[in-house]
Amino acid sequence: MLVVKDVSKQYGDFTVLNQMNLEFDKGIYGLLAPNGAGKTTLIKMLVTLISPTKGEILYNGTNIVNLDEDYRDILGYLPQNFGFYKHYSPKQYLLYLSALKGIDKKAALQIIDDLLEKVALGDVANKKMRKFSGGMIQRVGIAQALLNDPKILILDEPTAGLDPKERARFRQLLTGLSRDRLIIISTHIVSDIESIANQVIMIKNQELLFKDTPESICDTLNGFVYETSITNVELDAFRKKYVLIGEKQERGNVIVRFVHKGEMNKDWIPVMPNLEDVFLYEYRDNLQVEV
Repeated sequence: MLVVKDVSKQYGDFTVLNQMNLEFDKGIYGLLAPNGAGKTTLIKMLVTLISPTKGEILYNGTNIVNLDEDYRDILGYLPQNFGFYKHYSPKQYLLYLSALKGIDKKAALQIIDDLLEKVALGDVANKKMRKFSGGMIQRVGIAQALLNDPKILILDEPTAGLDPKERARFRQLLTGLSRDRLIIISTHIVSDIESIANQVIMIKNQELLFKDTPESICDTLNGFVYETSITNVELDAFRKKYVLIGEKQERGNVIVRFVHKGEMNKDWIPVMPNLEDVFLYEYRDNLQVEV
């Protein structure tokens, strides 16, 4: 079990994270928040790139700093921007990394072939990466994070650059991998984790907002989300009065989806909230993100 215990991170007088307490076991955990909310800072502490200002992170009861290489041996990590050699092929690059990790070459070749097939790069295994799309490079990054068959897999914005088909394949891959390992995905894209995460973690104002199942988090807005049809003339006034989380033009009018915690108007239709509704509502004051 991975435990974040009373962890805070400060840079001078600026607090990035404050008094974070989290427990992770096997399964998929989605770390969901807008850019700048502290997701990457938490990830960097979990992979020992930076240390907490206060508190500690424990794996099976031992501080991960003290575990040192024993912890890194069970860790797979994909940073937001990982370094690669554009004149290498995926196979050459992964062989190089496997040598650094001390994996026997014969075993590494089999592992690499299997991983490249998993991330749908088997047919370009020996092509130079300089001609790869951003999505293809990201899939190489996912493969390198899996080289040592990690017990803990931590991915920071892993679907950046992936098209919808690749993202669907990626989610399917993670679901299979999560049967016997802990996976933490940091993202600001709700659809990446809504259907696969066992639990979702949301950070707001440097503190933990939610750590619960997607269903339970959605229940926090149950009975408060509505849809209704209004004219374009009414739209600006409606935006000022209610928290809009969706707008769609239809036959000259606008279908609006919104949150209201007061009395219901007879023309409104109650709808079941989803994770994107909660995300847009909770971060309505600082949102400029892809959802």
